[in-house]
Amino acid sequence: MEAQKVLSLKALTMNFGVKQVLKGIDLDVYSGQIIGYIGPNGAGKSTTLKIMLGLLDGYRGTVEIFGQDIAKSGHDYKRRIGYVPENADIYDNLTATEFMVFSGELYGLAPQVAERKARELLNQFDMLSVSDARLSSFSKGMRQKVLIITSLIHDPDVIFLDEPLNGLDANSVMIIKDVLEQLAQRGKTIFYSSHIMDVVEKISNRIVLLVDGKIAADGTFEELREESKLGSLEAVFNEITGFNEHQETARRFVDIIMDGETYERV
Repeated sequence: MEAQKVLSLKALTMNFGVKQVLKGIDLDVYSGQIIGYIGPNGAGKSTTLKIMLGLLDGYRGTVEIFGQDIAKSGHDYKRRIGYVPENADIYDNLTATEFMVFSGELYGLAPQVAERKARELLNQFDMLSVSDARLSSFSKGMRQKVLIITSLIHDPDVIFLDEPLNGLDANSVMIIKDVLEQLAQRGKTIFYSSHIMDVVEKISNRIVLLVDGKIAADGTFEELREESKLGSLEAVFNEITGFNEHQETARRFVDIIMDGETYERV
């Protein structure tokens, strides 16, 4: 079966005042793809995500999700998407279950269905015992698991993830990586933005590199590696972005730290 196009950006530009952040993004994304959306700070990654999520207006160009222009189609498409932001506000006075039921209802789930799924999903992270504890008592990693579950509880077709693994332990990271792979195998589309290159390299079946508001590279990791003749995504990233001074910068940094004249050791 031919993969269905679920997302299309055409000539997407965005200005903040006189600063042009996006400079003509053209991108088609298909069902079953895990897109690693990477780039240096300030490249326009978060701006792109916020536009696609309907959180940012004022752009030029066209954004189509599920074949409809989001500027004209209203908000119905949002019921079919999930989102984990890099920095999320969470209702600390709610319990984990209350928060997920509330979010599930916003996406159209019946309360009893949302509660059942919330408890069952928390149980997969060995968190059933704290399902009725207030979120204010949760660690960063526990809160992140709640956010990930909340983004998936309504069975979205497109999932936007912005640094989703922040604060997670190694076992949870492995679970999430497998979850994403299995979701993609079942036809879900995942738009994954992160600075952790080894994770992007391992889970993405397509990598899009944004530099200065433009797409600088687009392909599988194997294609990008073959083109650059380099062994890792981090090396490919550094070559394409022109950042090749990391070792020298690190040397100067360490020299300053170890400057014996800074103070007298006792």
